[in-house]
Amino acid sequence: MSAAEAKREAISTGAKHDSLLTETRPEALPMSMITLPEQVEMKKTREGFGRALVDLGEQDPRIVVLVGDLSESTMVHFFAERFPERFIQVGIAEQNMMCVAAGLAAMGKIPFLATYGAFASCRSADQMRVTVAYSNLNVKIGGAHGGISVGPDGASHQALEEISIVRSIPNMSMVVPCDFWETYKATVAAAKHDGPVYIRFGREDVPVVTGKDTPFTLGKGEVFAEGTDLSIIACGVMVYEALRAREALAAQGISARVVDLHTPKPLDRALITACARETGAIVTAEEHQVHGGLGGAVAEVVVQTHAVPMELVAVHDRFGQSGKPAELMDAFGLRAKDIAAAAERVVQRKRGRAVTPSG
Repeated sequence: MSAAEAKREAISTGAKHDSLLTETRPEALPMSMITLPEQVEMKKTREGFGRALVDLGEQDPRIVVLVGDLSESTMVHFFAERFPERFIQVGIAEQNMMCVAAGLAAMGKIPFLATYGAFASCRSADQMRVTVAYSNLNVKIGGAHGGISVGPDGASHQALEEISIVRSIPNMSMVVPCDFWETYKATVAAAKHDGPVYIRFGREDVPVVTGKDTPFTLGKGEVFAEGTDLSIIACGVMVYEALRAREALAAQGISARVVDLHTPKPLDRALITACARETGAIVTAEEHQVHGGLGGAVAEVVVQTHAVPMELVAVHDRFGQSGKPAELMDAFGLRAKDIAAAAERVVQRKRGRAVTPSG
């Protein structure tokens, strides 16, 4: 193997990365399968996106990648180094990039475009709606730096509206993965899905709560831990916080089911309905605006199928701000303790006690 080939091989696999594309995966794993270790591995979700693109590029010559001057920030530089002939640097022109991707899709390519979520969902909303979704073109959108955990970049770059925007557009699918491995799998699933998909992921290192063998299916949530008193339905980085909240609630005698609802659209309506019927109360948790987000999507199902008390842990109608990621998560009430407090309120409401809901 030449030095150039060795470099390409290293880029393709990575020192700490194994491809999933050729592995035989189990059909299902038992519930209550996620147990938090004492030392949680930390890894960037955006790296899962970047690594998956390289593996997809190895398997399918139709995969092309576009970026708006953010190659390393979105980690598509792995793909650029391995497949420079299939990489397009558009520059700071996100609306144009959306249209270029649409044209490539119309010609039979599978384009993945990458930029910050604030630019993909807000600045390019018209192009996403009219040029991509209206024609149901096979464009995949990587919205990086989602949520307030972006940190010091501040409100202009902290995308908090993507779920509400994207899920309201016909033909669009959306995934909000919780960690490195789930982002990797979401990217692979998006490539296999015929139609536009938006993948929302973050900037910082976050806890790895899933593994290579944890099931992932677009549009199907996963029960990560069983419980009988309520269901905590979360997406993104809030899945880890939900699992931590479950541990705190168990110490108080409250049994919480934890669901990773990684796909806000299409929603797993059957799982949401089962949670309502089987546990009788629901708390949703998301790093996103409360209006039109995961909580609202879950509530839309609950009121139509099996109405139960709900609490929504989210950003309550405010812009983000500059600060350290951990401090912002605390300040915006997006921690395990906030989920646990919401769980206590909703369980009391379920039991018929008067409680003032949050928000």
